[in-house]
Amino acid sequence: MKKILIYFVVASLAIFSSCKKDETNKIPAVTVPTNATVEISSSVDLTFEFTSEAGFKSTNAVAINGTVTVKTDGTIGSESGSIVVTFTAGTSVGAGSVVLTITDNDDQAGSATAVISVVEEELEVSVPGNITENTTWETGKVYTLESRIAVLAGVTLTIQPGVIVKGQAGTGANATALLIARGGKIMAEGTADSPIIFTSVADEIMPGEIASPNLDPVLNGLWGGLLILGNAPISADAASMQIEGIPPSDQNGLYGGDNPADNSGVIRYVSIRHGGTNIGEGNEINGLTLGGVGSGTIIENVEIIANQDDGIEWFGGTVSVKNAIIWNVGDDAVDTDQSWAGTLDNFIVVNPGDECFELDGPEGSMSAGHTLKNGSVYADGAEGLVDLDDNSIATMTSIYFFGVATGQDFDLNPTGLVASGLQATLPEGAIVTDYFKAGSDAYVTIVAEGANTVGADVTKFQTWSWASVSGALDNF
Repeated sequence: MKKILIYFVVASLAIFSSCKKDETNKIPAVTVPTNATVEISSSVDLTFEFTSEAGFKSTNAVAINGTVTVKTDGTIGSESGSIVVTFTAGTSVGAGSVVLTITDNDDQAGSATAVISVVEEELEVSVPGNITENTTWETGKVYTLESRIAVLAGVTLTIQPGVIVKGQAGTGANATALLIARGGKIMAEGTADSPIIFTSVADEIMPGEIASPNLDPVLNGLWGGLLILGNAPISADAASMQIEGIPPSDQNGLYGGDNPADNSGVIRYVSIRHGGTNIGEGNEINGLTLGGVGSGTIIENVEIIANQDDGIEWFGGTVSVKNAIIWNVGDDAVDTDQSWAGTLDNFIVVNPGDECFELDGPEGSMSAGHTLKNGSVYADGAEGLVDLDDNSIATMTSIYFFGVATGQDFDLNPTGLVASGLQATLPEGAIVTDYFKAGSDAYVTIVAEGANTVGADVTKFQTWSWASVSGALDNF
């Protein structure tokens, strides 16, 4: 009987022990994320998936050839989930890794190792197609547009100070350009010490330089230009139109709407050079095209150099521009259409190929005017000074014209024009009414060169503009 009792106790302990072993939770399992590649000193997020029967308790992450921080941890007590860590590469090219270990509520541990390839920083980046997600172009790098690139609706392109954007050569439907579609945004915020430069691949300029080392500031048509399109009102045959310079087959070229305060982003300390390639007969791309751009957009300190077509052209919209230089463009320096309703304040025009100003009237039922003030205009080889329509609506004030030559004129004086405080230096012996016609001479005071009391504040263009560092503004 005693032997039987002992046997029963031993058997019971064995059964109890077996049951306890069966009830032990499995060790946590961690899934390795896909191998990643990251540039030296840059960061990448890695996502580890886990299962934990005893419930998640804690995380430990260790990195090789870099550092790691836990960005999103597991939930205490959860049986499954994701853990996101940020790996920041060191300065050595080669393999890096992150070992992630999780501990469960039974103090059991499971781990997995993610492998990261750390590569040299890519300083020249190709941009082959449309930008479909929020993207940042980084300081110190050169980005090459391989074709016409659109920033799509709902997407923001951020361009950091000092970035250089180069357009490949191309004409017709293959012309390169950067187009901000309606609903898209560009945040191109350069600084006075580090402007953003748009130019051609033929330009050997690199980050940190202002003047091109190999291209003259008269060479144009080497690529397209920058186009910004918005949802602000326009005066045209329809509420929205296809912008010039973009083939009708590309619906990203539509502009116009019903939101005067529409916001397409920020352009600040930006220089646009050597553009204006032709996509068809008489259909070139402007240096800066603004189609239906709203007043929520900020455009300040912008320079257009050697564009084959116009310098800046507005098609309706309400956006204002402050501190602008337009230098050596092949057509009009300032061109306004479709009842643009903003202000151009503190600007310089130097040697356009056609008109210094082409100010057109409304093309539809909507009727609004714009203001041009505090400008200095060196006409030089221009065909004309101001070209207006009978229905033009504009206010012009505190503008100085000099470098004026025979044959250049202010051609009309429409009822929609309000002008005051204009000054001009004319050739010796010139008759003012030969240059300022149709009664526009009433708005002008003739002064000796350099004796003007109106015009642009040239100090706003120092350090960051090619025109200034080249000496082209020394007489202003």
